[in-house]
Amino acid sequence: MTDVALDVVEFLLTTSVYSDDRSLDENDLPPSYRRVFWTGGPEADDEDSDSGPSHRTRGIERPLSATNTTARQATGADQPWEAVSDLMFTDRDEFSGSISLTERGMAERWFLERVDDERLLENPTLAGHFEDHDGVSDAVDYETARENNRPIQADRVWIDGLLEEYFDEEDDEEMLDLVEIRAPEEVDLTLDDLVLTPDQEAEIEKIAKAIEHRDYLASIGLREIGKLLFVGPPGTGKTSTAQALARDMDLPFVEVKLSMITSQYLGETAKNVDKTFEVAKRLSPCILFIDEFDSVAKTRRSDEHAALKRAVNTLLKSIDNISLIQDDVLLIGATNHPDQLDAAAWRRFDEIVNFPKPDYGMRRDILHVITRAMDIDEFEPEAIAEATEGLTGSDLRMVLREAVLEALTENRTTLTQQDLVDAVEDFEERDNLKNMDMIEGDHDALVAGGDLGKASDGGHSHDHDHDHSHDH
Repeated sequence: MTDVALDVVEFLLTTSVYSDDRSLDENDLPPSYRRVFWTGGPEADDEDSDSGPSHRTRGIERPLSATNTTARQATGADQPWEAVSDLMFTDRDEFSGSISLTERGMAERWFLERVDDERLLENPTLAGHFEDHDGVSDAVDYETARENNRPIQADRVWIDGLLEEYFDEEDDEEMLDLVEIRAPEEVDLTLDDLVLTPDQEAEIEKIAKAIEHRDYLASIGLREIGKLLFVGPPGTGKTSTAQALARDMDLPFVEVKLSMITSQYLGETAKNVDKTFEVAKRLSPCILFIDEFDSVAKTRRSDEHAALKRAVNTLLKSIDNISLIQDDVLLIGATNHPDQLDAAAWRRFDEIVNFPKPDYGMRRDILHVITRAMDIDEFEPEAIAEATEGLTGSDLRMVLREAVLEALTENRTTLTQQDLVDAVEDFEERDNLKNMDMIEGDHDALVAGGDLGKASDGGHSHDHDHDHSHDH
């Protein structure tokens, strides 16, 4: 019997148990199943069933319809019915396309003979159904499975459905252009994929605990927490760290670029700022990431654009009025130009997290990680780390990309140490040309990072494999 059959039988059992047990809710279904059955999102339609009225209440309606289409969408099986058609306990209605269990008890015994504890703990519906079943390990229990299951608020379909419900007016389209919203499932990095300094790790650990224990913090009256400012030159991992935190904490990630607020194409900027924060509150719990925070200070110092000044003042008031404890919104600002921030901007944040350029030890660790999938003859990451002082994690990725592409021009997929050395030299030449262009052009471009951008001589070296990811 194939793994595909096991996948399909699990799907059929889950839909059957969930349909019968009214005590279960959306968070008891695996995310891949929720995506199929969620109504109110763009993926709610099912070609095998009568979709009924086009406007329905957001949620998952019972009974769940197990068809060839829904089984394919939930499990990834190309031909779900073919995978289980020879089992004695399955049947298909040719007219409706539905797949059913003719003998659920037999299906349950068949399934339990082939499934392990780890798999059951990924499905709260079945973990709860089988936790007291003979032969099932004591390690399988409903509460553990539910705790491990990603919450519905982290799903793309939930996010899209909510935005559709609350922001469906024509006036909202302009506001939604201000934000980019990512579901945790759409973030590729986790915190374990990052090389962080000890200070960064400590701050991330503190805020993760604060998110986890929001109710406790509220009960003791500690509300002024949950507003971080990430400071450092481009490419040092500010955006990536915020996104990875969202992924690890199963929180929607709402990104705002403040330069968009000053765009001539936006109309009522102050109103749009208000609505940006409204989006975050509607999606809570979530992370609201405000990039290019230094543009606040630039606008406040300007003698022009009174409307933009009003928008920035609205922004600062909105920051004051949003709270991790009360609103379930973690606010993270990021700036490449800390020297341009004024006191009004600084005091909005309760923690400042420095993102310096990586030191030798961090560069070595970054190289270890980003080359894991590469074949490199006589690889000496220490030598490359020594030769790349001043480069960021993003720069190191570009170096590796250049080395790979150069090797491909020679029809090689195995790199050499010399390929990497040459790529470093090429990168430095391009970087010098870019800096020359900036000297002749925009002098402000040379400010990036300031003293905070310089690597520390006494920097800490990490031995674990992480990736110091770049900002996007």
